[in-house]
Amino acid sequence: MIRVLVVEDQQTLAGALQVAFGAQPDMCCVGAVGTAEEAVALAAASSPDVVLMDIRLPGTDGIEATRQVKAACPQVRVLILTADATPARLAAAAAAGASGFLAKDSPFPAILAAIRAPVDGKILVEQDTMAALVESLDRVSAPPDSSMRGQARLTARERQVLALMGDGLDPQTIAHRLVVSRHTARGHVKNILMKLGAHTQLEAVVIATRAGYLPRLPAGPEAS
Repeated sequence: MIRVLVVEDQQTLAGALQVAFGAQPDMCCVGAVGTAEEAVALAAASSPDVVLMDIRLPGTDGIEATRQVKAACPQVRVLILTADATPARLAAAAAAGASGFLAKDSPFPAILAAIRAPVDGKILVEQDTMAALVESLDRVSAPPDSSMRGQARLTARERQVLALMGDGLDPQTIAHRLVVSRHTARGHVKNILMKLGAHTQLEAVVIATRAGYLPRLPAGPEAS
């Protein structure tokens, strides 16, 4: 059974999710709470497998709540629900330990699929959330030709690493896939970020996706 904790301050939505998860044959909901403090306490007490975390909570927000929950339960996967996807916000959540991002209005089957997705060193980004990230970058950054001018200078190995970043892999998993040291993989990632003018892996993937160097996500939650 997959043990799910819901952290959502909208009581109607939280209650509906709690009932819906409880109706799944392979899931149970250990509780639904509306604040970061309650989330940390219940996570420590119940050891859930997955926390579905609203990014906007009263008081302490979902990003800091994710950091605190991960500190209390390092093994838990935190999936962020957001209605306002920006590269900076999602990068901060990833740095806090989030394992995936879903649009708050995602269809329930997409949420179930994300919860059931295997852990394979990937960060899950639901299709609509990735689209919102690309649109967000379009509003605030230079045109694609300018933002991707460093693409021509990527080495063959860096293009391999970029493709794996597009699959949602972290540097440690990239190192394993390419049979190189973690230090080498991190060096490639650092070079890619510099050449693409990105500050985070997520931003680099958004830039590359927007410019057509990485494929758009298919329907449903996929790694990115």
